[in-house]
Amino acid sequence: MASREVVVVGGGITKFAAERVDASVRDLVTEAVLLAVDDAGVDLQTVEHGLTSYESDHFNRQMTLGAILHDHIGMVPKPNVRVEGGGATGALALRTAFAYVKSGLCDSIIVYGGETNGRSVTSATAQQFFSLSSDADWEMMVGGTYTAYYAAMMREHMRLYGTTERQFAHVAVKNRRNAQFNPVAQKPMDLTVDDVLNSIPIAEPYKLLDCSLLSDGAAAVILATEDWAARHSTRWNERPAITFAATGCGTDTMRLGDRPFPYPGLAHFRGKREAARQAYKMAGIKNPRTEIDVAELYDSYSGVELQACEELGFCEYGKAGSLAEDGVFDLGGDLPVNTSGGLLGRGAPVGATGIAQAIEIMLQLRGQADPRRQVANARRGLTDTHAGTGTHCVVNIFERRD
Repeated sequence: MASREVVVVGGGITKFAAERVDASVRDLVTEAVLLAVDDAGVDLQTVEHGLTSYESDHFNRQMTLGAILHDHIGMVPKPNVRVEGGGATGALALRTAFAYVKSGLCDSIIVYGGETNGRSVTSATAQQFFSLSSDADWEMMVGGTYTAYYAAMMREHMRLYGTTERQFAHVAVKNRRNAQFNPVAQKPMDLTVDDVLNSIPIAEPYKLLDCSLLSDGAAAVILATEDWAARHSTRWNERPAITFAATGCGTDTMRLGDRPFPYPGLAHFRGKREAARQAYKMAGIKNPRTEIDVAELYDSYSGVELQACEELGFCEYGKAGSLAEDGVFDLGGDLPVNTSGGLLGRGAPVGATGIAQAIEIMLQLRGQADPRRQVANARRGLTDTHAGTGTHCVVNIFERRD
């Protein structure tokens, strides 16, 4: 029987921007799919299944967008499904596609996602839309917004562990610096820690430059069995094989106030810890700090990257801040994090975000990233994505096999 190992055949990503005035979400997804097909060296008509990733009917101003996009890229009458899970949508879509190929439901699948949540609506309207992703009965109507929730989580982390604003400002500086070497990044910047600390307060301790971006953009990845890739991809033997080695998913309560104390309390992402446990078990990872070469983490706010490093086992609780100051997670550090620029620098069109993370890992493992952000000899990479304040969390692991 042929191996059901899942491989990454190719990927494509559009330029991320605050507003792509030249393109609708249909255009963006089509662009990403064409780039993925070209990178993979396949004929789209040979791909057996489509999977659509987008979060919001509101931002895209279209119900049943999955069916429209599937038709628009020319996949009819082949099967399609739409996946949605807040900020975790793209990573959940990849996890679902992994299961489809692994189970034998199909031998090949294209996962494509896009969103227009940039300037097509005002920032205030965007906050209202995102608030609808929280508990509309118990949170939204009393003025709850995700920036406030994340600020409360970081305040508690600071109280418990002594984490400082200067420490998570290092994350904002690092990620926007990394974005300078990524041609699709939305907001590359050359910042100092003081620039971040002196930016406009949004919800203390977070300031403007601690916050991720609202973006237009799309991304697509083709997954398949190795046998399918060998038969259908003209480029399969030109590059090292990248396997989709492991996946994990964890959850938590929607409301922060419903979480038990002392753990997770307000300061921790319990769902990330569970997702990582599952993925590490599947991949046979015992010491993630030394066994993972590069990671793309969900830096919706600068401090969240530090919290994620701790939940993923890269360091002990309360230690990520000092490690960030010491450059451990920088390019050239022990474990480079968000080499793409992350949500802070590359951008975050929600349905494309988790897919974009996987494409960055694909490029790093192939050795095809810009030399200024390329991690030397990278062989295993991780993506971490979540929805809400960790209500859905997904960890996906990819490996290079020569």
